[in-house]
Amino acid sequence: MHRNHLPALALLALATSCGGGVNGASRTVIQNKGSDTLLNVAQAWAEAYSTVNPECTVAVSGGGSGTGISAMINGTVDLANASRKMKERELAAAGENGVTPVEFVVGYDALAVYVHAANPIESITMEQLAGIYGDGGSLVRWSQLGVTIPNGGSDEIVRVSRQNNSGTFVYFREAVLGREGKYKLGSLDMHGSKDVVDLVENTPGAIGYSGLAYATDHVKLVPVISADSGAPVTPSVDTAVDRTYPIARPLLMYTAGQPEGAVAEYLDWILSDDGQRIILAKGYAPVRALD
Repeated sequence: MHRNHLPALALLALATSCGGGVNGASRTVIQNKGSDTLLNVAQAWAEAYSTVNPECTVAVSGGGSGTGISAMINGTVDLANASRKMKERELAAAGENGVTPVEFVVGYDALAVYVHAANPIESITMEQLAGIYGDGGSLVRWSQLGVTIPNGGSDEIVRVSRQNNSGTFVYFREAVLGREGKYKLGSLDMHGSKDVVDLVENTPGAIGYSGLAYATDHVKLVPVISADSGAPVTPSVDTAVDRTYPIARPLLMYTAGQPEGAVAEYLDWILSDDGQRIILAKGYAPVRALD
């Protein structure tokens, strides 16, 4: 089992055996909170682990990467789910709180670009995405991309985004607009990953971004043209693993200090073949090839 090791200068009270998570209960309850992108797989992991170790319960909630990271820093959760790396200000806040975060890569995701199922667009470039989403971007109508929305649909591009506490919001901004880039005002900012896909499904002129695991047969995934090859690349597990898809990202869990006991055992299981088969089944890429 390979983990990322950072210097553990300070530890919070993580669960050390089947006898207590951060809530101090006699039964182990591992508190796990954060990224909505990881919510589905985190719930699946928790459910499966209850049969692996019936003495331990994993309580999972969403709320966004920033919410989970803040809770980890404040000592109210054992594991923070994140679809982005911690920010400098979060690392500084952790240090002020005597916490040394430890990062674990638990899988990979292709951050997919979604449009309505009837939209005829065949591919899109990173520059075009920046023109749609970026502050000062000039792309506001589908006709500017050579696209006609069928059945007399509106030519206006309806931008669907995420709220700013979302790791998906942060990662897409940095990947598409650059670290100093800013979003254009006027987007429809959704609370969860599924909400983005649901809105795009029902809005002919919409475009949105969300985790690949939320894809359905009722929306269209737009291939993104690679700057390296010049070819359109469809988001998939394989293109997330080999990083040929231009908007692929690691999926992370953070602990406050090096995990021990029940939390360490749970992370070991998540990174085992059994745990990684679950993330693969949920539409994400595992951290390595599985037997």
